[in-house]
Amino acid sequence: MRIEPLILPGTFKILLQPQVDERGYFMRTFDKIAFGACGLCSSWIQENQSHSRPNVLRGLHFQNPPHSEAKLIRAVSGEILDVFVDLRRSSTTYGRWQSIKLSAAEDVAVYIPKGFAHGFCTMDSEATVDYKIDAPYVPEAAAGLLWSDPDLAIAWPVKDPVVSARDRSWPRFASFRSPFD
Repeated sequence: MRIEPLILPGTFKILLQPQVDERGYFMRTFDKIAFGACGLCSSWIQENQSHSRPNVLRGLHFQNPPHSEAKLIRAVSGEILDVFVDLRRSSTTYGRWQSIKLSAAEDVAVYIPKGFAHGFCTMDSEATVDYKIDAPYVPEAAAGLLWSDPDLAIAWPVKDPVVSARDRSWPRFASFRSPFD
């Protein structure tokens, strides 16, 4: 397992390294010691999985403090474009976004710390996404930003994605007041 920093401070690309032989493979998908050595959360309390049809877009979601979440995300089948937006007011990259392609075929995960909005979209096929979080989901703390906000100008790879009514109703970044330091 290799842990590499991404452009937005606190985000990391996790390169998983399957050990392949004639039987198949074995792969470590999390290592508490390696994560701790990089200053990453290593105490997950919940693991979730979602399955999405082609051209589905989910996000941009976050939990308001004190229920904010760090996440470890990977595609266990199919392929997604994972997107995260820095909502930390004190960050030099506040309001900037980054994306990373996650696919079961490439054995890559992404670590996103607290203080980020998160979303993803499937492309040409279905995808199953597994993510660990370090705080329980609290419905009253759930919030988000508009996935199609022209001020964020996220380069989603699908035209006319399938988006929930809730995700179409989140506010734009310009009217957002971040609760994250």
